[in-house]
Order: sequence, then structure tokens, then C-alpha cells
Amino acid sequence: MPVREMIDTYPADINLDRDLIADAVQALIDCAQACTACADACMSEQHVDQLRKCIRTDLDCADICSATARILSRHTGYDANITRAQLQACIQACRSCADECSQHAGMHEHCRICADACRRCEQACQSLLTKIA
Repeated sequence: MPVREMIDTYPADINLDRDLIADAVQALIDCAQACTACADACMSEQHVDQLRKCIRTDLDCADICSATARILSRHTGYDANITRAQLQACIQACRSCADECSQHAGMHEHCRICADACRRCEQACQSLLTKIA
């Protein structure tokens, strides 16, 4: 897995568990992709007007997850306060997106898949957040 391999190559100490970081970064990347694809699929649905909030929530979550993955991939000059705040924002974005997509999951499989990815990402970020001093 390239995420874990890159984290393992970091030459200095990292104050967080590298496995937790790798799990979170991979979940973030997966969630950002799922949210982007879900938003795109929503735009192709026949009743797109009923999916506006879902599309917006998907795109916000994708952007926040992508930014969080980038922040977690940088370790030089680490600032726990920034990481903590970003993880908290990401947890909220994933929760909101999962809740919104769950409302459409019965009719749209892409929303079900996206909601599942958001829940996994929320959990991975929460696990990492609990370890930040």
C-alpha cells in the first residue's frame, strides 16, 4: 500500500501511530473519491433537483477529506492543534454526508456506497483524533 510505504519512509520520529495515520489517510482518499463519484452520479439522476443538498454535501466532504489527507501526509513542523481541528471538521463533514446520502440510499446505490465510505472515514479519523495529545 503506497500510503503506508510513504509514511514508513519518513526519516524522523512521528508522534502518532503510523498505522493509524495510514488507515486514516487511506479512508480519507477513499471517501473523497466516493463523494466525488456520488455527486457526479447524482447530477445524472432524473430528479437531480431533489439531490441538490446531497450533491453539495458530497462535494464539501470530498474537499475536506482531500485536504485532511494532505495534512496528515505532512509531518515536518507538525502542529497538533491544526491536525486536531482538521480532523474534527472532517469527522463532522463525513457524518453530515453519510446522513444525507443515507436518505437517498434506498433509491440510489451510489448514495449507499458513499454513506458507507463516509462512515468508515469518520471512524478512522475519530480513532486517530483520540490519540492526539
